[in-house]
Amino acid sequence: MQHKARKRFGQNFLTDDHVIDRIVQSIGIQADDKIVEIGPGQAALTREILPLVNKLEVIELDRDLITGLELLKSRYPGLAIHNTDALKFDFSHLIENEQPLRVVGNLPYNISTPLIFNLLSYAGVIKDMHFMLQKEVVERMAAEPGGGQSGRLTIMVQYRCKVEKLFIVPPEAFEPRPKVESAIVRLTPYAELPFVANDEKAMANLVTQAFSQRRKTLRNCLRTLLEVEQIESVGIDPKRRPETLSVEEFVNLSNLLDS
Repeated sequence: MQHKARKRFGQNFLTDDHVIDRIVQSIGIQADDKIVEIGPGQAALTREILPLVNKLEVIELDRDLITGLELLKSRYPGLAIHNTDALKFDFSHLIENEQPLRVVGNLPYNISTPLIFNLLSYAGVIKDMHFMLQKEVVERMAAEPGGGQSGRLTIMVQYRCKVEKLFIVPPEAFEPRPKVESAIVRLTPYAELPFVANDEKAMANLVTQAFSQRRKTLRNCLRTLLEVEQIESVGIDPKRRPETLSVEEFVNLSNLLDS
């Protein structure tokens, strides 16, 4: 498939066979898995997955790449192609017989964060997710409290999922080469949440407000939501900054909002 990468779609096509094989091995695909690939592009990963599964759903926005995917469908009738925007796609429509989804993809850098947030809303129907992302994004998702990298993405992903950094992928594994390193991450939604927010929307709003002024103390950045005495009531010093808090501590703060 000859196709010039489009900057507006954030396209960097994976071309390194060793990396592709390593991704497939990391996923551990079984024939009856319900695999969903986001952004198959020139089908480098798709071609390796197809012989391993009975059915593969792919979501591709670029119409010019659909013809190449259709050629694969002639050889693999289990390939289902969705020419649409993954940010707007209803993933629950792919559920059959209550079988959870396994989502994979080389995600465009320009939509990776909003797409992750979108997929978190489907965590209840997803078994796991394996993504190629900008290394910096993976490091933020896996960040520990107090390291300076913790943010809204860190807390909301770790609230829903176990995060595992798998391996780094260098720029030369892509065409065209990106200016940054990439990394493979595994996100596994919890069957039972370790810490339960009474109102997840309220928690999300609190986390967003906290990190919108991340250099300020909790006393200041949360002053429209919580009193100092409330923050202290769950054993948290109001003079701490948001990036020092754990998921559990954010859940405890959010649970004060409806108490």
